[in-house]
Amino acid sequence: MDKRKETGVQRETGRNTAGDPFVTAVLQSLRTNMREYTMVVLLVGIWLVFTYLTSGMFIEPRNLSNLFLQSVSVAVLAVGMVLVIVAGHIDLSVGSLVGLMGAIAGYLQVNMNMGTVPVIIITLAAGILVGIWQGYWIAYRGVSAFIVTLAGMMVFRGLVIRVTGGATISPMNHSFKEIGQGYLPKLISTSPINDSSALLGLAVIGLYVFWQIRLRKNRVKYGFEVPDRKLFGLRLAVTSLVIAFVFGIMTDYMGIPYAVLILMALTVLFNFVAEKTVFGRHIYAIGGNKEAARFSGINIRRTTMLLFIIMGALTAVSGIIFTARLNAAGASAGNLFELDAIAAAIIGGASTMGGEGSVYGAIIGALVMASIDNGLSLMNADASLQYAAKGLILLFAVWVDIASRKRAA
Repeated sequence: MDKRKETGVQRETGRNTAGDPFVTAVLQSLRTNMREYTMVVLLVGIWLVFTYLTSGMFIEPRNLSNLFLQSVSVAVLAVGMVLVIVAGHIDLSVGSLVGLMGAIAGYLQVNMNMGTVPVIIITLAAGILVGIWQGYWIAYRGVSAFIVTLAGMMVFRGLVIRVTGGATISPMNHSFKEIGQGYLPKLISTSPINDSSALLGLAVIGLYVFWQIRLRKNRVKYGFEVPDRKLFGLRLAVTSLVIAFVFGIMTDYMGIPYAVLILMALTVLFNFVAEKTVFGRHIYAIGGNKEAARFSGINIRRTTMLLFIIMGALTAVSGIIFTARLNAAGASAGNLFELDAIAAAIIGGASTMGGEGSVYGAIIGALVMASIDNGLSLMNADASLQYAAKGLILLFAVWVDIASRKRAA
């Protein structure tokens, strides 16, 4: 008989390990995931405050759709940054790289009259090459990631100025602009809502519910403990409502932006990589205890190299989306994006000590940062307030991390 004790968890037979399985399971889930829930509550709180302060303008479908679109560039960076931080590294060059990738894309289109597809391929290749360059120094030369990427931040910003000539490069091709400005088209042109986005939202909810039920059945099949059925149902319901809310907002406006679709795909992909692949497990192992990871046979150099190659590719994606959305490439593009991406990862649950963090959490962190910018902009607040607010939120997130660690200890 399995003697493992886990409060509020039950077998498929329905026998409970606590007097009131549902209440106990909810309380245990809150304690176990205190930081993640705190950040979700924080995001909801920010939305409620700005909704009140802007007389409802913040919560309007048009504004929230624009908020999601504006957050994409930083969110894409945060997807990679959270993995870098989990591994115990940092990347200070991503902001300058976003500017450089955008400058390359703009130069190829405007100055060399290249089409959208070759521009995307060349820009992605450039991002990967930069990742190889930085990964080599970090993984094989033993130089600190902080130093390598700090140097990269300055070098790449200089290259941005060189490529752009200190001026703005524009306009971009129509098909390229669609990446950052386009929306999923309607299936029926006379439909009062964006029907294709609505159908996609229903499909996402269906796939999510199917996957979670299948995952639960597999855990039961192989003898693993599973959450109380009521708690499991509550999680499915709440998550489905959140998905429906997000898709509903965009459906009610102009539909789902292509950039948001790209972000969704990258989020699902890299969450799978982080949680379900050997490479992902190696990242967490290295960040948790580097020496133990080495003794267990993990190739730390190869993993680190691949990690920074991925980061380089993601900066290229972010640069393409950012340039397409603005329809221009400028010398200041991507300025301070590295700080927003790092803050998003940490706010979303990544530990500054390494070994902890999640891709979905990083997306929540990016939404927190974008919501502060968007809400204060609607209020015509001074830019200094935006920096101060984001700094205080970051400080709060780190404090929650420290408090949760002490509680666990």
